[in-house]
Amino acid sequence: MNRIILIGNGFDKAHDLKTGYEDFINWYWTKRIYGFRGLIGNTSDDGLCAFKMKNEYDVWNVWAYSNFALYSTKMDGKAIVEEIRKDTRNFSVGFTSVFHEICQDIETKGWVDIEEIYYKHLTQQASRKSLAKDVNKELDIIKSNLIEYLTKIQDDINNDIISLDIQRKILEPISKEDIAIGSMDYWSMMMENRMNYDSSRWEHLIEGYNTNSEIHTYSVRSVEDLKKTYGTDIIYGDVDESSCPTFRLPDNIMLLNFNYTNTADMYLPKVDKFSVIHIHGTVSKPETVIFGYGDERDEEYEPLMKKNDNEYLRHIKSFRYLESSNYRKMLEFIDSGPYQICIMGHSCGISDRTLLCTLFEHSNCVSIKPYYYQKEDGSDNYFDLVCSIARNISDPRLMRDRVVRKERCEPLGKVK
Repeated sequence: MNRIILIGNGFDKAHDLKTGYEDFINWYWTKRIYGFRGLIGNTSDDGLCAFKMKNEYDVWNVWAYSNFALYSTKMDGKAIVEEIRKDTRNFSVGFTSVFHEICQDIETKGWVDIEEIYYKHLTQQASRKSLAKDVNKELDIIKSNLIEYLTKIQDDINNDIISLDIQRKILEPISKEDIAIGSMDYWSMMMENRMNYDSSRWEHLIEGYNTNSEIHTYSVRSVEDLKKTYGTDIIYGDVDESSCPTFRLPDNIMLLNFNYTNTADMYLPKVDKFSVIHIHGTVSKPETVIFGYGDERDEEYEPLMKKNDNEYLRHIKSFRYLESSNYRKMLEFIDSGPYQICIMGHSCGISDRTLLCTLFEHSNCVSIKPYYYQKEDGSDNYFDLVCSIARNISDPRLMRDRVVRKERCEPLGKVK
């Protein structure tokens, strides 16, 4: 039995990395404001936002140095932009459509989902029978800025600092209590097969798991002792699981990383049973980055497909997956045998619905275990996460059987 772990933005945030879209937009404003200092001209337009001085004799370079106090006090870029926007007598500020809604969402909600906003504007263009080129151009500019920002974040990652608690959760044995009732045959088959393992197969299974001092030390001897003591009772679950966790180790573990950073790569030992797939690419190879939308079940998707204009499909994730072998590797993994899904920091939002449906509804999926985010006031997002999971499973009964109940789940935790 295998394990596939969905790594989302919450995973990077657990490492105290400012990788949220709202963090990115705040950085963008600072970048724009500091860009004024070298600009000779009264208009600054980067394709997302245009700043214009109404006095044609003024230039941004002069303004920046005459307002040096704004920079010297380290006021963030967003605050300076707000000051400029308020001064309508001397300045005008214009936004493109997608970027305007992004900024509005951050102001009103405190967070934003850029991919959902992009798709909404794309479908609005389709209904008006106009071209999607302008919306895609906006997304390309946002994507370029996002890669620049995350590259800076990536450069600051300390590769020596990981959470032993998170690593424990990644490598821990699978529990029978987490397996769906409809998948118990898979569990029995696994236990029966392992009763027949010889020492070499046990050595291969154990390889790589004895890397964390907080995890049990796994050994062939403990397995042989358990078989002598309990015999076939092990197959039918009549033995306390804590007696021999080695019996329940995953055969293979794949980290399916939806982030563009390499934080997840730090967590798996370098053995062939462990792998990391950067399903949306990585900033270390900008040409691989997939940024767009992926919900083929949405009612607005079919009209886009029927249009005789490929521009409407340029940032649809399903097509971008075909540009690398990552999606195929994922399919090979889930087709190879039964697997448990663990969710670490992924919101399971609809912008990834096509891929998530493939994972959650597959006949080999035996369990979906969410590691939720716990807030400082003690509340958590387990309920919201389960609702998001449910939107990616067409059969409610299947969802209720496969999703692990809350008392069996834990917070993801943070690097301390």
